[in-house]
Amino acid sequence: MVREIWERIPNGCGHRQVRMCLVHEFGTRISAKTVLRVMRRMGLRCAIRSRNPWRRYSSYRGDTGGHVHNLLRRDFTADRPFAKLGTDVTEFKVAGGKAYLAPVYDMASKEIVAWDVSRRPDLDQQKRLLAMLAERLPAGAEPILHSDMGWQYQHRWWRDELERLGIRQSMSRKGNCLDNAATEQVFGHLKDEFYRGRGFDSYEQFKRELDAYIIHWNTRRRQIRLEGRTPEEFRGMSLAV
Repeated sequence: MVREIWERIPNGCGHRQVRMCLVHEFGTRISAKTVLRVMRRMGLRCAIRSRNPWRRYSSYRGDTGGHVHNLLRRDFTADRPFAKLGTDVTEFKVAGGKAYLAPVYDMASKEIVAWDVSRRPDLDQQKRLLAMLAERLPAGAEPILHSDMGWQYQHRWWRDELERLGIRQSMSRKGNCLDNAATEQVFGHLKDEFYRGRGFDSYEQFKRELDAYIIHWNTRRRQIRLEGRTPEEFRGMSLAV
């Protein structure tokens, strides 16, 4: 069971993740320390949460007059899904070129509720992203969507579309990456668990496998802050209440 859980993710997962799956999926009563000992005997190690080697992609192109206030002020806690959302763009080197991921992250359910993978971090990518988000927004939801000061988020189209969807825009201060730390943390986990040390023969293969990993993140990856639930389970429970 330990090996089956560990192999769900390309680069493996930690003992806490394995324990939560054992408890919630297999009904096994076991401590995290015991799982860690078993994994060490089996030689199962995951090299995650080490020093970040990734060069951070920056979409900042100066202040174009579209800056708005920081509504979150680093308060990333939310008591219900679709209350506080975060977004950003991150870069990958793939098959001699580059690929870009633009997600929308729910700070309550820890779910990636919308995402787009593209060869270019252009406005078309943001249009596809918000179209996917619009399909998933529950009726009556009026979330805050927080981002950095990237040119995409200062663009008139982006601001007008958020207003049309009933979404309040929030933006980090210039040069303060911690203002968007919740979304940056998702990128760190994603690159460690899915991307680190792997090669991809083509952009199409990378996109296909990244899409599958994000679905795994939402439906099978359990989180301590959700009391061992997956993001999908937490969202379903919260919206039902």
